[in-house]
Amino acid sequence: MGLARTVETAANPAKKPARDALSALLALGRPLVMGILNVTPDSFSDGGRFIDPAKAIAQAGAMQEQGADIIDVGAESTRPYGGATPVSADDEIARLKPVLPAVLKLGLPVSIDTIKASVAAWALNQGAAIVNDVWGLQRDPAMAALVAARGVPVSVMHIRDAADPNIDIMAEVAAFFSHSLEIAERAGIARDKIVLDPGIGFGKTPEQSIACIARLMEFRRFELPLLVGASRKRFINSVTPSAPDERLGGSIASHLEAVSNGAAIVRVHDVTETVQALRVTAAIEAAR
Repeated sequence: MGLARTVETAANPAKKPARDALSALLALGRPLVMGILNVTPDSFSDGGRFIDPAKAIAQAGAMQEQGADIIDVGAESTRPYGGATPVSADDEIARLKPVLPAVLKLGLPVSIDTIKASVAAWALNQGAAIVNDVWGLQRDPAMAALVAARGVPVSVMHIRDAADPNIDIMAEVAAFFSHSLEIAERAGIARDKIVLDPGIGFGKTPEQSIACIARLMEFRRFELPLLVGASRKRFINSVTPSAPDERLGGSIASHLEAVSNGAAIVRVHDVTETVQALRVTAAIEAAR
C-alpha cells in the first residue's frame, strides 16, 4: 500500500476506534499493564511462539484474564539487538489478518506495534485504538498525518540505529522526544494523545538502559504519560547472566522501579506476575 492509499485510508476509515480508550484507562490513576503479543517468527524473546493464529488469539485471551489493560500486537520484529528480517507492509498485514480481528473481539484496547503508516491504517480500520511507533514518528513520513487524521493515541519511542557509549543518553532521548513532539504538533496531533517511551534496549548500551529507568523522572518535564518496556531485555543479562525467558525477576524489578519513577504504563511479556507485583506494591504503599 503506497502513500496515496495510506492517505485515502486515513481520511476514510472503515471503522473508528474507541478514541478515548487510553485516556479512560490512564484516568484510573494506577499503572497500566500492556501485554505483548508478537505474531512474528523472530522476536528476541518469544519469536515463533505465537505465529500460529490460534495460539496468538489464545495468548491474547490469557493476558486479558491475567489482568492486562492493553494488548500490543506486532507483526514485524523490532528486536533491538539485530538479526530480525524486515518484512513488507503486505506481509505484515497478512500476519495480522487472522489474529487482530479476533483479539479486538476480546474488548480490550488494542495497540498496533508498527513503523509503517499503511499497516497502522489497516489496523485502525479494523478497530485498533492506539499506534505504537518505535521510531517515534521519525521513520515513516506518513505516520504523523495518519495519527492526526484518526485522532488516536500514539506511543512515541526513542530509538537509535546503534548504541554509542560515549553519548549522554538522557540528553539524546530528550532531544529525540522534542523533535517527535515538533513533528506531532505540525501534523496536528493533540498533545494529550501522546505517550513517551525511552526505548529500553533500543540503540542503547545496558548501562544506558539502566540509566533511563533510574532517571525516568527527568522525562516528566514533558508532562506526558511515560511508557517503559523493560521486559526480558538484555540489560538484565548484563547484571545477572540469563537467557531471555529467565529474566522474570529482573523484568519485574525494572518495571516496579519505572513505576516508582513515574511510568504510567509498562509493556510486558509476563502479565500475571507483573500485575501481582504492582498490586502488592500498591497495597504495601497504601498501608504505609
